[in-house]
Amino acid sequence: MNSMDQAAKGTPGLVLITDMPDIASRELRNPEETLDWVGMGEVHQPLRIRDDGNVREVQARVQIYVDLADPQAKGIHMSRLYLILDEHLETRPLSVAGLKLLLASLLESHRGLSDRAFVQFDFDYYLRRRALVTENSGWNAYPVSIKGTHIDGETHVELAVGVHYSSTCPCSAALSRQLVQQQFDRDFGSTGEVDVAAVREWLGSEQSFVATPHAQRSIARVLAKFDHRLEHFPVTKLIDAVEDAVQTPVQTAVKREDEQEFARLNATNLMFCEDAARRVKSALERESRLIDYWVRVEHHESLHPHNAVAVLTKGVDRGYLPIP
Repeated sequence: MNSMDQAAKGTPGLVLITDMPDIASRELRNPEETLDWVGMGEVHQPLRIRDDGNVREVQARVQIYVDLADPQAKGIHMSRLYLILDEHLETRPLSVAGLKLLLASLLESHRGLSDRAFVQFDFDYYLRRRALVTENSGWNAYPVSIKGTHIDGETHVELAVGVHYSSTCPCSAALSRQLVQQQFDRDFGSTGEVDVAAVREWLGSEQSFVATPHAQRSIARVLAKFDHRLEHFPVTKLIDAVEDAVQTPVQTAVKREDEQEFARLNATNLMFCEDAARRVKSALERESRLIDYWVRVEHHESLHPHNAVAVLTKGVDRGYLPIP
């Protein structure tokens, strides 16, 4: 038979091609250019992630690349990237060791073509959160990214999380208190003496409610690089650290008791974006395994049509750059 063999019996008429052209494997006639990264973005992939002692399932969007270091090569083996990614994630939960093994497998599959490898997983991470006072609970979604990079013989693993919270403006709170004082003077200033019961009734009425401080939904984004001791991804621990720092994370299921406690927490945690950024920095400094971090805090203003932003880094040599 020639290369156009008949297919296996049971599928009459189907032609099996045994000699197929491979354009990507052909060398270029003249040396061209190397490429920093070639691969795939927005690969939809379910996976299990090892979060300290727990394993959770997520639906990820994946970027996976290698460089093209051979100027004579026309391209990389794109299908190998996908098949290796799928095999690794199908057979084991994603851990730090597993991520490093995945990067090594990508390079091995492109020996002679590539010296670098990169993979990034982006997904929403769901955690069940208790209400502040009542026994209710609900699911909160946190944007999470896990990155693995192999460059110049070194492998780096990074974890990024986003945490939404409420921020009440200290300036607005002070201005609101002043207006309440002025209204109190108008209502009670001429009497000379103040009846406690009357003041208490006044405080609970709309008459005293002349101004309220403005608050906004805010987000703290943290990108963290860990040392070699890291075995699993501390996703929940990092999220908890940020929420504990800001004290006013957004809520899920709430009754009136929970909403009242949320209002109290906002009043006792007045924050400019600078305040929130410093709180997060203090929390991250207590994590001994963190060798570097980058933080961006955004307060989505209700007073202005723009956002208030603060950015900081750990400030280590050759670490993250302090850029927005």
